[in-house]
This record gives sequence, C-alpha cells and structure tokens, in this order.
Amino acid sequence: MRNDVLVVQGLSKRFGAGPDAVQANDAVDLTVRAGQVVCLLGHNGAGKSTLVNQVVGLTLPDAGTIHLDGVDAVADPARARALASVQAQANVPITGLTPRKAVELVGRIRGLRKADARRRSGELLGALDLAPWADKPSEKVSGGVARLTAFAMAAVAPGRLVVLDEPTNDVDPVRRRLLWQQIRHIADDGAGILLVTHNIHEAEHVVDDVVLLDSGRVVTHGTPAQLVETLPGASLEDVYINLVGAEA
Repeated sequence: MRNDVLVVQGLSKRFGAGPDAVQANDAVDLTVRAGQVVCLLGHNGAGKSTLVNQVVGLTLPDAGTIHLDGVDAVADPARARALASVQAQANVPITGLTPRKAVELVGRIRGLRKADARRRSGELLGALDLAPWADKPSEKVSGGVARLTAFAMAAVAPGRLVVLDEPTNDVDPVRRRLLWQQIRHIADDGAGILLVTHNIHEAEHVVDDVVLLDSGRVVTHGTPAQLVETLPGASLEDVYINLVGAEA
C-alpha cells in the first residue's frame, strides 16, 4: 500500500484573461500521506476550493500534476475519483431519504455488502449522536443534522483519500467534537484526509499538517506545533492572522 495518498506538484489554475484574470492556484505543492490529516487553511478566495476541485477531477489544471494513490488524476480523473470520498461544501440533496437510508445507499454504491452498509451506517450515526434523527425524512432535519449526514456519507466507505470541505458548518459544539473524533478515527484506520476548514482552534488539535494558502500560493506548511514554534504567534490562529491578515 502506498504511503503517499495524494501528491500535488506545481499545480496552477488561472481563470479569465487580461487584467481581470485571477490566478486561483500558483505552483502549489501538497502531499497527503496515509493516516494523515492535512488541513488546508486560507481566507475566502485563497484558492482552496479550486485546489479541491482539481484534486477530485472537476476542474482541469493549467499546469502541474496530481497523483492520487499513484493514479494520474489529470489523465484519468474517473479512476482517481473512485479512490476518493468527498464531502463537498454544499450538502448533497437527499430529498425522499432518511439520513440512515442515505448513508446506507452510499455505502452500497461504494461496494459494501448490504449488512456491512447497515452496520457501518449505524456505527457512524451513533458516534455522531444522530440516532434521534436517523429515520426522519431529510426534509424535517436541521442544517446541522444534514451536514453530519453528509459527512457520514463520505465516511461510510472511505476511499484512500477523504476530502472534507468545511465539514463542521452548521454543526453544534457538542457534535463538532464527535465529528472531529470520527475524522481522526478515519485517518488512524489508514486513509489520507484533506480537510478544508475555518475552525482553526478546533482543527489544530486533530490535524497532522497545515498548508496555509494565500492568493493561490502556499505561504507555509508544517505541523501546528512547528508553525507556532517557528512563526510569530502564540497559537495557530495567531500565526494564520499574522501571515495572511484577519480576513476570513
């Protein structure tokens, strides 16, 4: 089994032309290893979503390479996507389903046997404290429950790479803690996780490496402890603000 789950090298993407062109990503290098949670930090417009979209094959880069578990994701995006599980920033519509059925369905689509999909769905829903809403129609659950359901759909049969884009949005503090625990468990079981979040204070207790983006470029990267030790600031949040400003 490969240790490097995701290797991004020299990735560049530009939108538009002339003076109004936007360099969304500019020669970005990034590595996610098996068992590792890598946090992608940056204010709105820093290039995080563009980077994620290229990793999962929704956008083609202008330059650079993306390899997902050894597969060239630019040349063969469909094969690469099969190796990844994604929780997008916007929740997947599950109208007509309950949270339990939605999670089980994704498990079956990703190759789990019926009994295994049911068992794993129950484990996740229980671990996230979603049992009271597990069998309610999706139209009747809160935004936080819908967000946790979306995470469970990505986690029920995780690929070699799990991409989580703002997974804690709308989630209450108690269940956010449960969610962070599950993210850590998935990595400890061998998946690589690419995490996009603004919850810096919470994330620094879970992540192994931080990649800080600004204006499409990697400003710095390292473990939370390394960044706090070597850069100005008493916390990761201080380091972030000192390097890229207070914009979020």
